[in-house]
Amino acid sequence: MPNYYPHKDEEDKIHSYGDILSDKHSVPDSNNTSSSSTISNDNEPKEYLQLERTETKKSLKSLGVSKEKPPPQINDPPIEDPIFPEEYHLETDTGLVRAKTLESLGRTISGSHHSVTDETEFVTFKIDDPENPHNWPMWKKWFYTFLLTWLVISAAYGSSCLSGGLFTINDKYHVSTEVSTLTVSLMVFGFSVGPLIWGPGSEIIGRRPIYFISFGLYTIFNIPCALSPNIGGLLVCRFICGVCASSALTNVGASLVDIHSEASRGLSIAFFSFAPYSAPILGVLVNGFISVNTKRLDLIIWVNMAFAGVMWIIVTMIPETYAPTILKKRAKKLRKETGNPNIKTEQEAQPLSIKEMVNTNLVLPLKFIVTEPVLDLVCAFIALIYGLLYAFFFAYPYIFGKLYGYKDDKIGLMFIPVLIGASIAVGTTYILEKQYNVMLKKKKPVPEDRLVGAMIGAPFPCIALFILGATSYKHIIWVGPASSGLAFGFGMTLIYYSCNNYILDSYAKRAASALATKVFLRSGLGGAMPLFITYMYQGLGLQWASWLLAFVSLAMVLVPFSFYLYGATLRAKWCKEDYTIHYD
Repeated sequence: MPNYYPHKDEEDKIHSYGDILSDKHSVPDSNNTSSSSTISNDNEPKEYLQLERTETKKSLKSLGVSKEKPPPQINDPPIEDPIFPEEYHLETDTGLVRAKTLESLGRTISGSHHSVTDETEFVTFKIDDPENPHNWPMWKKWFYTFLLTWLVISAAYGSSCLSGGLFTINDKYHVSTEVSTLTVSLMVFGFSVGPLIWGPGSEIIGRRPIYFISFGLYTIFNIPCALSPNIGGLLVCRFICGVCASSALTNVGASLVDIHSEASRGLSIAFFSFAPYSAPILGVLVNGFISVNTKRLDLIIWVNMAFAGVMWIIVTMIPETYAPTILKKRAKKLRKETGNPNIKTEQEAQPLSIKEMVNTNLVLPLKFIVTEPVLDLVCAFIALIYGLLYAFFFAYPYIFGKLYGYKDDKIGLMFIPVLIGASIAVGTTYILEKQYNVMLKKKKPVPEDRLVGAMIGAPFPCIALFILGATSYKHIIWVGPASSGLAFGFGMTLIYYSCNNYILDSYAKRAASALATKVFLRSGLGGAMPLFITYMYQGLGLQWASWLLAFVSLAMVLVPFSFYLYGATLRAKWCKEDYTIHYD
């Protein structure tokens, strides 16, 4: 609803963005009269009265805006004490809300940082705005979810591709298997460093540019990996590849939250959960055949580069999904078209200082490790499952090589049951999500409602490892130990899907930092496992090495059940503050 209705004679001069009379602004281009009426005489410089339409106090009240500010939502930009936290989620008729109008509702403008004044006009999405990802048709949301999932698959595939042919590294550089194993570990360690760069970067310039930059670098750094004249160069470049590829593991979850509403978010996270845990298996499976049949390390890397390159091209098809970036682009366009410098987003009006950026994006994720035991326990459970996955990549070659004399091509086939189990888990998540949506209609959700999947999946990694140990005998057909992958794949995917959603809901106000903590801890254990898993099997034997891991997994089964029963109490007692979002 307009604040001011101009005279009928002026209506044909009104700019398409509005029809209220605001303050005078000097405009250097005297020929630009398309969006303003001109007041001039021979002795005075020309000035322009911008005609813009903004929301009124009444229209904002009708949209539910009041003195009380709502809690921040997941993926809101990090702004200290925001004036208008609804900006990135509210759809208005005009797309502009003046700070002065918010002040009339009781919001405090005076004393706010930086360049917020009474004349500041915040940009919002318009009603049924086609640029708002939440307004996209469902087919479009799932099409982009499919593409983003493959982006994650590409990154995770690269992490394990060399484990399908470690002997090619040994032969080319004349090193031991302990050294060649570092090519896998270092890329996974890179996954723990990258989120500290790409996560905050996406909140500054958007998701799409970060994907394009990081995957471009990932694709390029495969070249020196293939052509490196020595093992040192390969190790360094593999670490850099991990840093660059980690943008997919870090930011895709945030992109899915950008796109999906609460009702469909859980299922999209299930697909996201499938990718980083199942794609490494694809890397071992494919490259086992390449290595055995060609004995060429460079060909393994060229295939990985081709995969990454295709995804680099595809990622350009994905539009920007981060609401603050979309609105910043719109604000810039409006400033140019109207000549009004007061049109901006709150993120532009109250940008973080360098100190605040470092604290929010670098210090806080690491600080959470020390200060948030709830997050630590959930992340430890996720890290264990991720570490066990990479343990399988080195346990299977040892077990099947020792018992049956299999080479990497046949060993890769032994991982197919893991993929089958993970696929069954994705189907199970569909049922769980339907039940969750039914529950939403009956009561207000709490984060612990997200743990049902983890409780179902928690016993299966333990069962898988007991089966693996019990069947690791030469007289037992290969189907026995291979079948352990079915249980592991099922439990692995359910646990990650469920715990990921639990972290998002429990730490909604600091979701980006909490997820960065998760990736840091998960990748650290995932990278460490390959370094000692073979020694463990050599020292303890095929049975007891698996059973030791099974007993550790058995102890971790208590985590989701304990949090489901006592999570609210533990969060109230152990969390430094309430990070959840409470909706009326």
